[in-house]
Amino acid sequence: MEQKLHTPEGVRDIYNRECETKLTLQQKLSTVLHLYGYQDIQTPTFEYDDVFRKEIGSTSTKELYRFFDREGNILALRPDITPSVARAAATLFEGEDLPIRLCYIGNTFINHSSYQGRLKENTQMGAELIGLDSVEADAEMIAMVVDGLKKTGLTEFQVNIGHIDFIQSLLESTGLEEEEKEEIRELITNRNYFGVEEILDNRSVKGSVKDAFRILPELVGGQEVLERAARIAPSANARLALTRLQQIYRLLMIYKAEDHVTFDLSMMGSYGYYTGIIFRAYTYGTGDAVVRGGRYDHLLEKFGKSTPSIGFAIIVDELMSALSRQKISVETSHRNLLVYTEETQRWAIFLARDFRDKGKNIEMIKRDQEDRREKYEKYGKRNGIISMLYLRDDFKIEMVNLRTGEEKIIDAKKKRR
Repeated sequence: MEQKLHTPEGVRDIYNRECETKLTLQQKLSTVLHLYGYQDIQTPTFEYDDVFRKEIGSTSTKELYRFFDREGNILALRPDITPSVARAAATLFEGEDLPIRLCYIGNTFINHSSYQGRLKENTQMGAELIGLDSVEADAEMIAMVVDGLKKTGLTEFQVNIGHIDFIQSLLESTGLEEEEKEEIRELITNRNYFGVEEILDNRSVKGSVKDAFRILPELVGGQEVLERAARIAPSANARLALTRLQQIYRLLMIYKAEDHVTFDLSMMGSYGYYTGIIFRAYTYGTGDAVVRGGRYDHLLEKFGKSTPSIGFAIIVDELMSALSRQKISVETSHRNLLVYTEETQRWAIFLARDFRDKGKNIEMIKRDQEDRREKYEKYGKRNGIISMLYLRDDFKIEMVNLRTGEEKIIDAKKKRR
């Protein structure tokens, strides 16, 4: 018996209703990005390995999918689209001195450990605002995230905002070696604050610094969190970070996005190239963030253009999972099914052409005389079809709404007369 092929671990086929839902979601999100003035860009699925080298600060190099071309160059499937956009922008817009707004959609590839149970191929939609370091730029990106998630039908979600400089100032105040600071960063990322406390207790770190790390997990919430954080801010950089967050919040109130905003000053950036504010959007029904973003003011320098930037990526697969578990339906195009026989074929083609001329989609299926209508009703329901037109040899049409079960019969002969 011939063995059936299946997909490798971590990737999957998406088809029928799910695929239609995904494309509809992408269109809704794309509309929001375009309304804010962002223009589309497409970058290659694979790049030279150097675009994602360790110094760039993207995904860990051990999680890259690498391969060679016939000339022996090392190439990599993109694990993250932002470095690709940065590389392209540094080249294509080298002489531009005004802000550049770019948006994209594409698949990313990360070779996660098999034990993590995560997809290795994901679809991301994102936006990058290049050439502007301001609270206005920061607020625009977060407002766009809020508007985009609302557009998909989500109502219960939060955008958590932090700042790299605040937590970096705390780490610097420990006086520890870089290796130990990196260990603390990893522990904080994993929310292992007991591990952080253990390291600090075994080192000659000031009591005030230890106290600051102890209350770090409590610095999550509304505007009052910024006031509390100001009392433990160890440096001018930390205080400037908090001031910037307050300014961003004031603008978000004008955008009417503040109800979906929470501050989280314990947040660590998921990418090493982040330099200022960082943010993630969460909702229930998924185990990971549906949006990740942040400021990366030095990334384009790696590709030859010194300019500040900020961006975000929506993880479409995580978003779809959340919508499904929250039972939020995404309205897709109204699909129709036309079932006909040999005798009604000419009539069916005329009807289908009329539907398509009016911009309505319709699928045609020729049936055998012995087939029962129920067979096609079940097919339609399986494939997300809304209505079925069942042509009879006596030139009557049985119109069935496959969602509600309502039906009516139209006499086409009378209509002709």
